[in-house]
Amino acid sequence: MQRFSLSPSATLLAVVLFFASAAARAGEGHDHGEAPATAAGPALPRFTASSELFELVGVLKGRQLTLYLDHADSNAPVKNAKLELEFGARKLTPKPHGDGEFELMLDAEPKPGAIPVLATVTTASDSDLLTGELDIHEAAHAEEAHVHSAKEWAVWIGSALAALIAVGLLARRLLATRALRAGGAA
Repeated sequence: MQRFSLSPSATLLAVVLFFASAAARAGEGHDHGEAPATAAGPALPRFTASSELFELVGVLKGRQLTLYLDHADSNAPVKNAKLELEFGARKLTPKPHGDGEFELMLDAEPKPGAIPVLATVTTASDSDLLTGELDIHEAAHAEEAHVHSAKEWAVWIGSALAALIAVGLLARRLLATRALRAGGAA
């Protein structure tokens, strides 16, 4: 009976190639490699309202509504503007918080749904009405933890066992080679 054996370098090469191919077998999203950069969490609800003169963006974070007012033609913040807001059925006056930035704290966090927004912008030289709608969606399901399937576990366990066998064969081959050399030197 003829016995098949690999040289130590061939065995090592086989092990390296086997593990290098493991990443190629992993399905999309299951390779556990470097993931692309993503946002830290869900985007905050926001609305936009614009006219020929002004652009208004509102960002809601809980009960805090932050508003950014820019000139439509240049995107530059509007300085010394007065802003009045109809948010749903409520009339509110946001407080200036810098050039083109306003903030206000709502009494309660708005419920999911569409909220009409009407903004009156007044500057020393212009006045305009902007309309928009804040659409608040119900919180999406929390991202579920990644669960490996039985097939994935089988592949990883099989790969680990194959690697152990290959390392064992390599070690056995190295010990046999040393024994032959030591025996030949005596």
